[in-house]
Amino acid sequence: MPDSAVEPAAGPPSGVRAASAIVLLEAAALAVTALVLLALAFVHTTTRLWAAVAIVGFALLGAAVLALCARGLVELRPSARSPVILMQLLAIPVGYSVGIQAGRALVGVPILIAAIAVLALLMMPSSRQALDRFR
Repeated sequence: MPDSAVEPAAGPPSGVRAASAIVLLEAAALAVTALVLLALAFVHTTTRLWAAVAIVGFALLGAAVLALCARGLVELRPSARSPVILMQLLAIPVGYSVGIQAGRALVGVPILIAAIAVLALLMMPSSRQALDRFR
């Protein structure tokens, strides 16, 4: 008779892999943005250099969190899903205000598309099942 042992998973579902790739891309974009802001802070005359450096620090921290969450998604850690969803929900109003209200569509629309895509990918049944805490 065949053994009823559970076969090991072949890896994360394609939705989780795609969401992880987009989140990693977001982390890279945020890190590049932070470095550009840092360079601009030192090139331009500013009376609040500490504030500019603090903003860069928060951006780098956000990039690190996104990168760690992308890794957690690939490793199917359920604890990575909530921070990713939170960051994407926070990115939607940012993308809307930058892309639509401020008229910077080349910046805001990719933020919106990435956030909506990650949310949709993580809400797919296969992704939800793979990242379920109570399997």
